[in-house]
Amino acid sequence: MDIDFIKGIMPPIFTPIDDDEKIDEGKLRRQVNHIIEGGVHAILAFGSNGEFYMVEDDETERGLKVMLSEAKGRVPVFLGIGAIKTRKCIQLARMGSRCGAAGISILQPMFIKPNESELYDHFAAIAGSVPETPVLLYNNPGRTNYTLSANLVVKLAENLDNLAGIKDSSGDLTQTAEFIRRTRGANFKVFGGKDTLIFGALVHGAAGAVATTANIFPRLVCSIYEKYRAGDWQGSLAAQYTLNPIRLLMDQASFPVGTKDLADLMGLDAGDPFLPNRPSGANLREQMREAIVRAGLP
Repeated sequence: MDIDFIKGIMPPIFTPIDDDEKIDEGKLRRQVNHIIEGGVHAILAFGSNGEFYMVEDDETERGLKVMLSEAKGRVPVFLGIGAIKTRKCIQLARMGSRCGAAGISILQPMFIKPNESELYDHFAAIAGSVPETPVLLYNNPGRTNYTLSANLVVKLAENLDNLAGIKDSSGDLTQTAEFIRRTRGANFKVFGGKDTLIFGALVHGAAGAVATTANIFPRLVCSIYEKYRAGDWQGSLAAQYTLNPIRLLMDQASFPVGTKDLADLMGLDAGDPFLPNRPSGANLREQMREAIVRAGLP
């Protein structure tokens, strides 16, 4: 399977909603254009910061179709899947493939804690349901309370023909590096999943990063990747250090509110998160505004 197109900076696009908590198509189309014009290399629909866990299946399909129609093939669009039940994940994977998603991303099941044999069968069943579609694993121990081991990832990479890679949001650079080191002989891409560690992941050989701040500052975030690939390592690191104070402030917001807070501050009109989350208070928003000014961002 050709996976050369899977690389670079991929924002988990935020999901703008109206007062009835339905996807706001106009705002979503504007956001698709904002990040593509900012230089992103792909889009992840309904990732964690896209509030996938709040969106009904029919709305997921509608939103994916909107993103695909607006992207017009300029960048690949991937569908994030975070359901617990294997059968539901398969249904969503087939929907994504049918609609024309370039690939799917699968979060390990949350709330439950499967053993490695169960996890292997879970991922194998989903990947096997869409054999012509590239599949990315999504390791997010902070939200699921357990991590995907390097042993499991290697076994999956060796046995699933359409397994294309993994996004590692562990924040543990040793783990990210182990995913990279141990899959070097496979046709497999590892993506960093922590915006503050994009440069570090690239140094270890990552193919790019899935970065929520690329929703708001796509040119800055993409410059970390582009400068690194061009051999301007000092410039890449400088861009990373420009981004980090802003990204760290987001952690003071309730998850995943910080993405929409920053987007609204930058005039992107992201709107409110799904309830029970609410926009952050005035004090934190003012700190974010000050950090943006200090970073010299427009």
